Amino acid sequence: MTNEYQSGLEISARIYIPWSEITLKAIRAQGAGGQNVNKVSSAIHLRFDVARSSLPEYIKEKLLKLDDQRLTTDGVLVLKAQQFRTQEKNREDALLRLKQFIRIALRPEKPRVATRPTMASKRRRVDQKTQRGQIKAMRGKVSD
Repeated sequence: MTNEYQSGLEISARIYIPWSEITLKAIRAQGAGGQNVNKVSSAIHLRFDVARSSLPEYIKEKLLKLDDQRLTTDGVLVLKAQQFRTQEKNREDALLRLKQFIRIALRPEKPRVATRPTMASKRRRVDQKTQRGQIKAMRGKVSD
């Protein structure tokens, strides 16, 4: 193991997560796999508390704002890695997915470019509203 892995998980050149903040637990994998799946704990259950982590505040805020089903209401990220047959590969996969999740917050947001609707789109909208109003007006009572 290299020094960076001993101190924590490196996200970028300046950001890393200490191992004490990441909880890895071996569990039994679901699905097909024969008899082996019933007796070997090859899947990895990763838990990372975003809210209480040592990440910079702006990254925490961005991550907690994400509408991601893997985040609990308490701000805990829960990942289950069971793609591979070995525990080591599933562990690497879970840590890689954690890195990818955090790197989402490191990407700069695209600035919104204000645009104006074209004259033709305005005209189409008004024409559709007029047409819809005429259809509704025809629904009235029929007079003799």
